[in-house]
Amino acid sequence: VQVVESGGGLVQPGGSLRLSCAATGFTFANYAMSWYRQCPGKERELVAAITSTGITTDYPDSVKGRFTISRHRTNPTIYLQMNSLKPEDTAVYYCKLRVLQRDFWGQGTQVTVSS
Repeated sequence: VQVVESGGGLVQPGGSLRLSCAATGFTFANYAMSWYRQCPGKERELVAAITSTGITTDYPDSVKGRFTISRHRTNPTIYLQMNSLKPEDTAVYYCKLRVLQRDFWGQGTQVTVSS
């Protein structure tokens, strides 16, 4: 199983980015995928999660109304649309696949919000 994130980069405050995460190497229909982030000096935190049937979790207050998780209709691929980015959103963003009660992590993608 492989989990690969993409789409990070440098963006100015107020800007937008869209992260993608593709999972390959498995064939089970039921799974969940999620986005976490780890800000400098802080613990990794859950940002958003979605199941293979499209059920999403609530967002933490820090990103609510600005971030949106979505999924590809048929492939195990998810996206994180991030709008109105703030410097405090600077972090490494990780994607996690959960299938058959096992977790598979991507290597992460850096998002830097700075002017």
